[in-house]
Amino acid sequence: MSESLVPSRPQSRRPHVVIIGGGFAGIAAAKALGHCEADVTIIDRRNHHIFQPLLYQVATAVLAPADVAAPIRQLSARQKNVSVLLAEVIGVDLASRTVEIKYPGAGDKRVAFDYLVVAAGVQSSYFGHNEFARYAPCLKTITDAQTIRSKILSAYEMAESTDDDDDDERRRQMTFVLVGAGPTGVELAASIAQMATTTLRANFRRIDPATTSIFLLDGAKRVLPSFAESSSVRAAQRLAKLGVKVITGALVENIDDKGVTVGGKRIDSGTVLWTAGVSPSQIVKMLGATTDRAGRACVGPFLNLADAGGIFVVGDAATLIQDGRPLPGVAQVAIQQGRYVGRFIAREIGGGKPPRPFRYFDKGNMAVIGKNFAIMESGRVKLAGIIPWFIWAFLHVMFLPQLQNQRRVQNQWFWSYFTGQRSSRLVDEAPRI
Repeated sequence: MSESLVPSRPQSRRPHVVIIGGGFAGIAAAKALGHCEADVTIIDRRNHHIFQPLLYQVATAVLAPADVAAPIRQLSARQKNVSVLLAEVIGVDLASRTVEIKYPGAGDKRVAFDYLVVAAGVQSSYFGHNEFARYAPCLKTITDAQTIRSKILSAYEMAESTDDDDDDERRRQMTFVLVGAGPTGVELAASIAQMATTTLRANFRRIDPATTSIFLLDGAKRVLPSFAESSSVRAAQRLAKLGVKVITGALVENIDDKGVTVGGKRIDSGTVLWTAGVSPSQIVKMLGATTDRAGRACVGPFLNLADAGGIFVVGDAATLIQDGRPLPGVAQVAIQQGRYVGRFIAREIGGGKPPRPFRYFDKGNMAVIGKNFAIMESGRVKLAGIIPWFIWAFLHVMFLPQLQNQRRVQNQWFWSYFTGQRSSRLVDEAPRI
């Protein structure tokens, strides 16, 4: 039974900043408000922040969930003006400047704000075919990663237990199809390939994991379409060397419990994974703001909504044109935007001059494709091979949310690098999708 909706805010008379979302952008905004004379409330459905770039390594048993996640509440211990609410946002009223939230099993409530920062991120999009979700899980949360890990490992267990005279079923179980050849799809496909040929090579008696078939599908003309064509070619060559079969320029027509139909051809598979498109959080619609074709809020040069003072949208939920192109939906954009908005609000509350309009500083793009190989682009510099792979590893360790995450990941990577083993090869008891 729901509680009556009663406006709620901190007891102090200081300005109240509400941040929806505890991802890269939301956390960056909260940290930038650390020395501001304001109360900050972070609202998120989950109690943890996920280091999204390494989530695929949880899905492929390289890392454990705790290695890539950190409690959002740890920010409250470090920053006295921050509070955290574990709740779901179900409404935003800009007129009354309140956010309606739903607590798990505890009813509804309204939280008043003076400033609102929407950093709600994105959700997976099946491009109008939501029925695919039943058979092809996406990779956005820790739960998703654990589901995918269980599906991958269970596929080999089921292949091992298949009758000797049923080669077709054994082959189907050891065929993996990934839909979407962006960074997530490329990295996930390469990681599965190396797990099959190295980690699992001596673990079974009736099957040879090295005979695994991996298909990477995309409707675009090449893999990694957000990278330069030369980098895309190098990535495709590396994937081919790992045994990944790339099919581009073909749209997926159907996905069921037995496989995929793409470009009029059937691929029988026991494990289909969705690494394709995304769509903004439904919270963007609650704002009533102008949106682009993808549904992201169109923000001004200060990352605010037009005709709505003190309302900001940052990260993947927002679209901003810079140099004639929309900014990409990557972590660095979210971090820089969140930090900018936090400082903007702090200056305004402190009576200072507003900063210059936001401008994204592009530090480059990276994608890792298996052991000892990554591609990196930064301005005119384009690298591929082991050097960008070490740069990638160093940067990702340094940007993990906690020191303990950094130490655990570093130790696990060293061990896995020299032994080829993966320590988180656990199959959850939950039934397979």
